[in-house]
Amino acid sequence: MLDFRSIETFLWVVKLGSFRGAAQRLNTTQPAISQRIAQLERELGVKLLNRDHRVASPTASGRQMLVYAEKLIGLRAEMLAEVGDRSAMRGVLRLGVAETIVHDWLPRLIKSVNENYPNLSLEIEVDVTPNLHARLLAQEIELAFALGAPSESGIRSRVLCDYPISFLASPALGFGKGLVTAEQMARFPIITFPRNTQPYDNVRSLFNRPHLPPMRLHASASLATVIHMAIEGLGVAVIPAAIVANEIESGRLQELKTDLRIPPLTFTASWLSSPEMVAIERVAELAARTAQTASHPAASVDGIVAARDGQDAGVQEIQA
Repeated sequence: MLDFRSIETFLWVVKLGSFRGAAQRLNTTQPAISQRIAQLERELGVKLLNRDHRVASPTASGRQMLVYAEKLIGLRAEMLAEVGDRSAMRGVLRLGVAETIVHDWLPRLIKSVNENYPNLSLEIEVDVTPNLHARLLAQEIELAFALGAPSESGIRSRVLCDYPISFLASPALGFGKGLVTAEQMARFPIITFPRNTQPYDNVRSLFNRPHLPPMRLHASASLATVIHMAIEGLGVAVIPAAIVANEIESGRLQELKTDLRIPPLTFTASWLSSPEMVAIERVAELAARTAQTASHPAASVDGIVAARDGQDAGVQEIQA
């Protein structure tokens, strides 16, 4: 008799292209994956996979099976989410997060996931946006919270939040409370996000101008390092003020008044279309509501799960 475990195994072997990848995804061994596929083929009486090359590919029968496998696994996930209690949502969700979010509302999201889906575990990776999108497309993570969304087909996404960019410095640098010009800031090193990111390019273009002093741009993939450098008076940090609210309130940093403008950072939740999208979409939904609450503290977080219906308009599939 066919069981869901064998069907799920077949699905992930095809999607990941290897027995090894499926074993890692399902937290088991390659021999166990081979045994499940062999059992499934015996029960169906057909060959489902070509094993002649390093990449496991479906046969003609396997391609037919894939259509039904996706439907079955998707319906099972939907059934558990809709009919079962919250504890029925179980497993491991691999989440990639940009560090800006780590410094703001990620702890609240984790708490919300723990409360709403107590048997769902999160494996969290912190990285810059280009790496997160690459890992999402390689199916090394299931959900990415990053700047924008990949343009490839099959990507679903929803906007989480915007972060206005501010110019921040230690009061020891002596900027005072008046209007600060680009010339004044350019006398000091500018500290910001790492290379190959959108905010780095924006900051570079703003200060790399003939009428300004030679630019000294310190870039770091660690926002904690950027913040620490700014507090120590080593330069002007160009980052969202929201992530250093405590430092501003305590007086360790001040937000400079300036007429300079940098586009805000728009963060998006992105994931690949998958039969097991239900858990991913629920966490993305919780993230969107958590981010909105962080931006508007007066908003209530009650009823997050109950209010999920009608929110699908915020989800879009991005086509290449």
